[in-house]
Amino acid sequence: MTIKNKPTRFRAYKLDSAGSSFSYFNGSTFTLIEARYNESNKKSIQQELELCKVDTIHNLHITSWDIDHCSPKQLEKILTDFNPNKIEYPGYTPHTDCGKESLNIIQKYETRRKQNSKVICVTPKYISSLDNATNYGYRDILHHPTFIDNEGPSNNNSTVKHFRSGSFNVLSLGDIECTNIASGLRRLRTINKETDVMILAHHGANNGFTTSAFIKKVRPTVAIASADYANQFKHPKQEIRDLLHKQNIKLFTTKTGDIVIFSTGKHDGNYTLLNLKSGSTEVSSKHHFYARKSDFLKNNNDTIRAKIKRRNLGPK
Repeated sequence: MTIKNKPTRFRAYKLDSAGSSFSYFNGSTFTLIEARYNESNKKSIQQELELCKVDTIHNLHITSWDIDHCSPKQLEKILTDFNPNKIEYPGYTPHTDCGKESLNIIQKYETRRKQNSKVICVTPKYISSLDNATNYGYRDILHHPTFIDNEGPSNNNSTVKHFRSGSFNVLSLGDIECTNIASGLRRLRTINKETDVMILAHHGANNGFTTSAFIKKVRPTVAIASADYANQFKHPKQEIRDLLHKQNIKLFTTKTGDIVIFSTGKHDGNYTLLNLKSGSTEVSSKHHFYARKSDFLKNNNDTIRAKIKRRNLGPK
């Protein structure tokens, strides 16, 4: 595997109510993360599509049935306006009216589109049917749910996906809040060696998932917390802020504006983050980074094979 030139963009959108909205563009495919589309992010999403030089949302990825991640009315608007070719929706049974309505909308869309779309229910069975992930690659990875927790909170059935098909990687964690799930994820080499941008689990809640052990192992370059201006839940929690600060991980929130991250130069590792001021294109702060997988892939093939072999052998 060698470095690829992949024009890549990620955007975290500010909403006017509690919830999450993101997008990831890998040079050819535009993915909208979460079914939120209203007056607060509509203009920004349309602007992002123009900047990516595409005219539609190719994929819709939904991590949770909760209304702050998937609004039935906004879901219907996304499907009507953009007709995405692919939808990935939560693999657990919705227990709320809004979740049931959203599932019904997706099922009707699948029937209407027939063979013209790929609608995927991300269940443990579906994930187990996929090929094993390879280190330092350019293929997205679905990590969870590997089981459905019918006893605990439905948050633990959120979809966890690692967006790796661009020049920098984004780890999406949904609303996961289980320490055991965190423990399993942090041991995966694709996560602890290749995470550049991490969307904080459950908007940055201090619920047992984002622990000191997880942060030390995964070591994302950037952490993103989705929070509306009112931020009634006070996300991210101070305990999470302290953990990130201690590990020198830069934290950004959508409380006061969108966060835009884009690859630069030859689109093979360098990327820039802009923290925008609310409701404008004016920049509040600007930062430059280098993708972790590119730092590895810049070596020649013999060196890469030798490094992987040493890491697979582990300590004696």
